Amino acid sequence: MIQQVAHDFAKKEIRPTASYYDEHEEVPYDLIKKGAGIGFGISKSGGLLATTSALVPSIIAEELSWGCAGIALAINSSGLAAAAIAATGSPEQRDRWLAEIASDENEVHLGAMCLTEPDAGSDVSNIQTTATRDGDDYVLNGEKQFITNGGIADVHVVFATEDRSKGWGGLSCFVVPKGTPGLQSGTVWKKMGIRASHTANVVLNDCRVPASYKLGGSPAEGSGGGSGGPGALGALMTLERTRPVVGAYALGIGRAAYEYALDYAKERVQFGRPIVKNQGISFMLADMAMAVDSARLMVWRAAWMGGANVPYLSAEGSMAKCFASDMAMKVTVDAVQVLGGQGYMRDHPVEKWVRDAKIFQIFEGTNQIQRMVIGRALESQPKKG
Repeated sequence: MIQQVAHDFAKKEIRPTASYYDEHEEVPYDLIKKGAGIGFGISKSGGLLATTSALVPSIIAEELSWGCAGIALAINSSGLAAAAIAATGSPEQRDRWLAEIASDENEVHLGAMCLTEPDAGSDVSNIQTTATRDGDDYVLNGEKQFITNGGIADVHVVFATEDRSKGWGGLSCFVVPKGTPGLQSGTVWKKMGIRASHTANVVLNDCRVPASYKLGGSPAEGSGGGSGGPGALGALMTLERTRPVVGAYALGIGRAAYEYALDYAKERVQFGRPIVKNQGISFMLADMAMAVDSARLMVWRAAWMGGANVPYLSAEGSMAKCFASDMAMKVTVDAVQVLGGQGYMRDHPVEKWVRDAKIFQIFEGTNQIQRMVIGRALESQPKKG
């Protein structure tokens, strides 16, 4: 039922508007409201996500991304910030800040996870944004780059270092509400794909927040400076558990491209018969079908493990994200090839799916980093047999 609800929403509400938002690069506020009314994203009602299994976010992500990955990301764009707050915040912090980023059919409220910096992409330990204790406050200075909802979010979850010499150990995580003095919007980026999702830099210029806004910490912690915060590592650990959902977005794109190419191949007639009957095309479609189904199984396995608190012994979250995004890139390019010259034209959506798919090999940890994570996990396993 949930899958059908998400699919119907994608078919009736998202797909008809996908090309508009791709062209105009606008945030789809109306669709975020409609989605929140059903229970997608961070919804005030709790909605579909409140009483269902860990598989549900991945199932919903696939269906919405089948409609349009950019719009799907916009609807669920507060998820990382919410995950960081939920995983590491105190009960009081969770109650306060999760409510601040929950939307409904009347209002949109957004969260932003502010991690990446100009000099700290894959290397999170190189974060340059600083947090300096000053009495009962922290003063934040630095710049964040490529932030989803950056500058327009109601709540920014900001990673900053209290002591660079401690690397990971010096990192802390802070909540910075919209309107805080010193919180500024930087460059708004024009992107290759996922254009309905807002991406901008965030500048922190002597941005002062109460010490109680430090996730996982209390006002008394860190008074000596450089203590770091338990919230930072915990928030970063949520990334591994959210990677199946990232894989599900890529899966939705790949599936959309495969289905479109298959339908086209059945209808396109050359040399007196549909091109699907040509072995060169049918083998491509067979490979696409196998890849899509394989990616779904990997995503669902990792999502189930995360929800059941089963340890990722082989970095299954990274496996799901990496495999599904590589699949989406290959399947979308192959879909263009099946359509031939038509696939290169903007009259068909397959060229958009190619542009949308690429980012999933890059953000939430590049696929090269995912392979490093997987390799290290395999290295640490005991000898087999």
